[in-house]
Amino acid sequence: MGVGVAANLQSRTVTETPSTLPPTAPSSETSAQQPTEARGAAPAGVAYPKTIKSFVRRAGRTTTGQAKAFEDLGPRFLLPYAPAPLDAAAAFGRTAPVVLEIGFGMGEATAHIARVRPQDNFLCCEVHEPGVGALLKRIGEQGIENIRIVQHDAVEVIDHMLPPGTLDGVHIFFPDPWHKTKHNKRRLIQPPLVAKLAARLKPGGYLHCATDWQPYAEQMLEVLSAEPALINTADGYAPQPDYRPLTKFENRGLRLGHGVWDVVFKRRD
Repeated sequence: MGVGVAANLQSRTVTETPSTLPPTAPSSETSAQQPTEARGAAPAGVAYPKTIKSFVRRAGRTTTGQAKAFEDLGPRFLLPYAPAPLDAAAAFGRTAPVVLEIGFGMGEATAHIARVRPQDNFLCCEVHEPGVGALLKRIGEQGIENIRIVQHDAVEVIDHMLPPGTLDGVHIFFPDPWHKTKHNKRRLIQPPLVAKLAARLKPGGYLHCATDWQPYAEQMLEVLSAEPALINTADGYAPQPDYRPLTKFENRGLRLGHGVWDVVFKRRD
């Protein structure tokens, strides 16, 4: 969304029919350069790209309810992207542990976690406008106070708004698995990004990833294990933490016999 949040909110109107995703939404060209702190190698047969992208363009429509949530709740819960360190205490109105979520879809799990962990602040990055609108709508309906949203590429947020040692946790749930082998290099969980995240975690802070695609789960485990600043909290895959709910999509997959894998690593002290 960039620094034009206020202008965008003022110009957004509520209609009786869904509105198309505006042409000004971030494109897949938004990216950050491969960091110098990147460590380790990509899994066998996978060459990670020179740039990291936290998202791809998705088609979608905002509903009337989502547009109304943008208008009513956006000024309070949306944070503009700015290439300057985030003052989390000012953004949330309190001092509390900060957990970054990269990509929250329609916000179902995000809202649940924020409710069951009211002592934590959740900084959530998503560029998909209907998803942002859906989470804002949940925030209003459920009276959630501890979420703030940045509608911008998460990699740029990490690079420019989050200094090292500022995060207590990171959530990356069900990122695009890029099933085809030739597309594996587009996966989000690659050594460059993991190195960035490890650097921004406080000692003892955690990185929690989840996927329903086993080859991606194996890559997650391999890449995180290769990062020297992180240590696995389990012997391989982790049990599903109590705070992460089963979404409707996940329950449907489980009924079809699909597996789900959680990977939880911590920053070394």
